Parts: sequence; structure tokens; C-alpha cells
Amino acid sequence: MDTFSTKSKDIEDIVNSLYLTKTLFVSSLIVGEDNIGKKSLAKHILPDAKIISAKEKDKLVQALTINSEIIIIDFEYITNINHIDLANKRVIATSKYISNQQDIQNSFSFIYNMPSLIDRPQDVELLKDKFLNEACLSLDIDCKNVDITSIENDLSNNSKSLKRSVNSYLFKKNTNSKDIEELIYNYIYETLEGTQGYKENISLFERPLIQAGLKKYKSKLKLAEVLGLTRNTLRKKIHEHNIH
Repeated sequence: MDTFSTKSKDIEDIVNSLYLTKTLFVSSLIVGEDNIGKKSLAKHILPDAKIISAKEKDKLVQALTINSEIIIIDFEYITNINHIDLANKRVIATSKYISNQQDIQNSFSFIYNMPSLIDRPQDVELLKDKFLNEACLSLDIDCKNVDITSIENDLSNNSKSLKRSVNSYLFKKNTNSKDIEELIYNYIYETLEGTQGYKENISLFERPLIQAGLKKYKSKLKLAEVLGLTRNTLRKKIHEHNIH
């Protein structure tokens, strides 16, 4: 069985309601944004169910004729729900939105509106911890001393962007000078052309160097000393790289 964890009262209510009806031949619809756990929840409730996308209408119609238990994802792609027979089936469907309220209400016994992650801060922390552990295991990184609160909660695309944020943080924290050299090498190898290659690519080094130095030392005078530059030279480079 797929595991599904939540600390959100709204989600717990949906889970409990689905559990109460999981043995009945009824159809349920979970509505909400992408990457908020709709499919994971459906799989948690019906772990053995056939999963099929409504984008593949012919396959869906066929699957409904031979399966009594099914999970339908991307249900918003159904343009005429009257052509889909959900009677006497155990169905959980997921959709980003409801296009025809009346037809949906006539076809589904239960309709659940699933909140996005921005409205479920406890679940954000659960997911962040899960993604961190998965990434550490995959990358063979010791993450005991990782301050999880320092990882940005990028919820622009819900769990997908949050996972990317965790992976990006770990990558940055565990990248050494050799890794950086290889990244720059590969980038320059793919993009180097024209007659101003040196000028165009030197910023890959100078810009982050100066930005990091200014943030660390809070003083242009101190940074110039650390970099072994005159104040005028540093000021010129700050202007060249449009650093504020």
C-alpha cells in the first residue's frame, strides 16, 4: 500500500471519508491543483486499482468495462461525462477543476476539494523532511546536520517545486570546487562562440565572487582587501556586472 501522511485537518477529513466508502461501489472525485497529493491519496485508498488517464479516452472506456475498481487521473479532460459509465464501479477520480458542476454532481457520489500545499503548512514540513531523506539516501549524503528550516519552501508548483528546492539546496551545499569546474566547463563547451567569449563568460566567476563577498563582509573596502584589488577596480567590476 502506498503511504500517505498528513497533519492537515482538512486532508484527514477527506482520508477518513474515503476510508468509510472504500468498500462500496461508489465514485469519488478529488479536485485540486497539480502536485498536491491527489493521485497519491487515491493510490493509498485503492492500492490495487487500475490507474488510467482520462486523456486516453478509448483506453478509459475499455478499462471501465473490465475493471470494477479504477483510479482515473486528469478527469478534467472528459468533455462529455455522460459517455463515461461509472455505475457499479469503485472509482476515485482526480481533477484540477470542475467544468460542469451539474454533470459532475450527478456522476459522483462524493466530491472533495483538496487544498493546495500553501494552505497546509504542516504537510509542507512533512514533505520537506521526506524529500530530504530521499535525496540524502540517493546521493549518499549525511544529512544529520542539515538545517531543514534553511531550505526555501518553494510552493509555486506545490510538491514538485518543493522537492526541486530541497534537491537544489543539497546540491549547492555539497558541491566542491571540482564539481563547479566541471559545471562551468560543460556550460562553456556548449555555449562558447562569437568574438567576445572571454568577456561574456568571465562573469560566471566574477559576479558570484563579488556578490558573495559583499554579502559576507558587508564592506567594499574589506572585500577589495580580501580580493587583492584596489577600491577603484572593485567599484568598476561591481558596475560592469550590474551588482546592487
